[in-house]
Amino acid sequence: MNDIISMKAVWNNQIIAESNDTIVVENNHYFPKESVKAVFLKPTDTHTTCPWKGLASYYTLEVDGQQNKDAAWYYPEPKSAAAQIKDYVAFWKGVKVTE
Repeated sequence: MNDIISMKAVWNNQIIAESNDTIVVENNHYFPKESVKAVFLKPTDTHTTCPWKGLASYYTLEVDGQQNKDAAWYYPEPKSAAAQIKDYVAFWKGVKVTE
């Protein structure tokens, strides 16, 4: 039996995302885009490339006047090996992801 675990992404004492439908890839929880509070996301021009996931795009988090540059990322058009994370967002740079 699978227990449904709700995961939260928290930064600067604010819940940025919350979902019981995250996908774990390389020890990162990817949250469905609709579970992420878009008001805290500011698109950036930063991109990185993963050999098997493809081209990543980034968001800066902005909470209560503080910014965490490029602290969230997503793959707008992931390669087929990572197709399951299309429209999902992951976090790092001090964003706490917990149950």
